[in-house]
Formats: sequence, structure tokens, C-alpha cells
Amino acid sequence: MFLFLKPFLPFLMLLIKPHPRKPLFPSWVCEFGLISVLLCQEFIHHSLNWVKDVSISGAQNPKSPPTMPFRFGRSLEAESAHEAAEAAMAGMRILDLPDLALELILAKLSPADLCNMVYVCRSLRDRCSSDHLWERHMREKWSLIIGDEARRKWELRVSSMGNFIEDEAEAAVNSNAWMGKLSPSWLLSRLNYKKEGGKTPSCLPSNSLISFFLALESGRFSFPAQVYNREYWHAGFVLSCYDAEISYNSSSNNFYARYPAHGKRIPPIEEVPWERLRPPSVGTSANDLYISHCLSELQPGDYIEIQWRRNKEFPYGWWYGVVGHLEMCDGSQHSCNCHASDTIVLEFNHYAPGSSWRRKTISRKEHREDREENNGFYGGIRKIQKKEEITKWMQFWPANALE
Repeated sequence: MFLFLKPFLPFLMLLIKPHPRKPLFPSWVCEFGLISVLLCQEFIHHSLNWVKDVSISGAQNPKSPPTMPFRFGRSLEAESAHEAAEAAMAGMRILDLPDLALELILAKLSPADLCNMVYVCRSLRDRCSSDHLWERHMREKWSLIIGDEARRKWELRVSSMGNFIEDEAEAAVNSNAWMGKLSPSWLLSRLNYKKEGGKTPSCLPSNSLISFFLALESGRFSFPAQVYNREYWHAGFVLSCYDAEISYNSSSNNFYARYPAHGKRIPPIEEVPWERLRPPSVGTSANDLYISHCLSELQPGDYIEIQWRRNKEFPYGWWYGVVGHLEMCDGSQHSCNCHASDTIVLEFNHYAPGSSWRRKTISRKEHREDREENNGFYGGIRKIQKKEEITKWMQFWPANALE
């Protein structure tokens, strides 16, 4: 019975919690129910562990005699010293540990566990909200999609508020991903705060990494990023990357992507996995032309991204391509002079030979925004410098050539 109920206890907490607009019961009834569920969860957990330990020890030593209430081979003085040491250890608190030992313990905790520790006492709150503990968590989870634009947006938000906003922290800790990791001490601490002051104090500084992490985790802080192959791999967006405003959905471990309007058309909100996201490649807005700085150095074999849009009312997207050889060039390394020509050939080899989208020529000296009839507007070009970026693009290469 216990084994059946235990996995559902976190969900029972959601059922007990009242709807903020239409409360069914007084707040103290719901708080008491939450405490009861958490205490039952802890009791069942420890009971099951005790039964398991007893079963294992009994299976390993089925005929072993019961433990004697006294020990052999130990003098009275040694026994007294041992009991004194046990008593001293029993009275030790975690804050009595040396600073280095405590820091090593806290460094091993998960983000959810650190949040639980924040509400234990003021001393642990200060230690567990320290930036050096959260740098690793930020780096491991968010570094691949958080860019300079996202950090600037967060800094602007921090400058407009005082301490950390309470409901964001609560939303992060109460998210589906962390629901099973709540501790009774966290809830009792929050109830105690409510009893004393009416609401939980905003105790975390807004400019700290824990505040940034919780704002991202809660999904209430959206930030700019770019999405590969937008709108569920629509054929018209294969091997492209478009700007979007994204927010995290902890229940599915994906992101909600909101794209800029395409003229009068409002694109749908798309749920996007981690692997289709990257930070913005440049600081230029999706509606502005990027000024190309690499045209003089481009030569055959260089990988590039180029801005493209259907018409002036649409935002730019970035499209993957490679610099090719001129028609008169045989491609030989010794005789190729394409790098000295004013004409640059761009190839998009995921399109079939003969397709009007496969090749595009631009001027090396005078290129800005180039309009082609029926093929839209070609904008700024950036040269891809890192192998990791090229590898990322190749992950989205289509199985069949496009027309």
C-alpha cells in the first residue's frame, strides 16, 4: 500500500493547494494539509528503508544470534571515552563543522537541495545563496544558450527591482521538476514566515546567481535566443536559424519559443528542445541589416551564415552556406584565384542541383542588402570561425535535397 501511494504524494500536494482566485478552504487548512502530506511522505520513506534494512540483514545472517547489550575487548576507560565521543558527535550541528568541510558539503548539493537549505536559518541562507556555489550550476545547465543579450536583459530587470521577487522563487521550487524534492523544513520555514509577517520576506539579493537561476528555472524570465529549423522543421526553414524570445518549461524540459511577427502573420508559439537553441550569434536586431566585416577575406571552402528574408516586412533569419568557386575556375588549389575576384559565390548545397536557391553571387566590395526577384532579400554575412558551429549545423542537414 505504501509503495503504491508514495509516487503520488507530490501530486497530492498540488491537489491540496488552493486555486489563487477561488479558494475553497481557509489558508490554514491547506497549510496543515501540506504539512501532513509531507510528514507522511517522510514517515513512509524512513519506514520502507527500515524494513528493507531489516530484511537484508535477516537474509544475510538467518541464524545469527541477537546482538548482546554489552561489548567485549574494551576497557572501562575506553568505553567511557567512546561514549563521550558519541555524545559530543550527537550534539554537533552542521554549522559546527569547519568552514572548508561545510563548503565541500554544500558544493555537492543539487540546486533544489540548496534552495531547501536557504530556508533553514540565516547563516545557511547566506552561505547557500553565495555566487561561487551557483556558478557551477549556471554553467552546467544554462551556459550553452545564455548569451550577452540575455545577461543584459537580466541586468536591466535587476536594476528595476529591489530584492528578489518572492513568487519567482516559489514558482521555481514548486515546479514539477522539483516537487518531489521539497523538504518539510522548507515548508515549515515558509509557514513560520507567514505567521510572523504575513508573507515570506524577499531575502535573496536580486543581483545574485541564485536569483538568476531561479528566474530561469521558473520560466517567468524570458530571454532572446535563436532557434534552428523553426516551426517544427518546416521545409521552408531547413538549415536556418531565427531569433526568438524563449522561456523554460520545467515540466517537459523544453522551451516555449515566440517568434517576431511576419508582416500580419503571428507565428505560433513552438515548444523547442535544448539541442535546437543557441545564443544570438550577433548583437544586431532581427529587423536590421548586419554589417559584414569578413567579405575581404572570404575564399572557397569557408563556411558562412547569411541573412535572408522574404520581404521588408519580415525579420531576417540566418541561413547556412559555403563559399564556392567561380564558374570559370576548375577548383584547383594551385590555379584558383577566386579569393582575388570581386564576385563571391555562395552555395547552399542542401538544395538540389538546378534549384534557384542553390547558388547566389554577391559583390565583395559593394554588398549590402541584395534583392533577387522571387527569391527575397539577402543581407549581411558572417564567417563561421568555430568547428563546433559547423558541427552543430551539420546535425540539421536534411536527409534529402530540397527543391
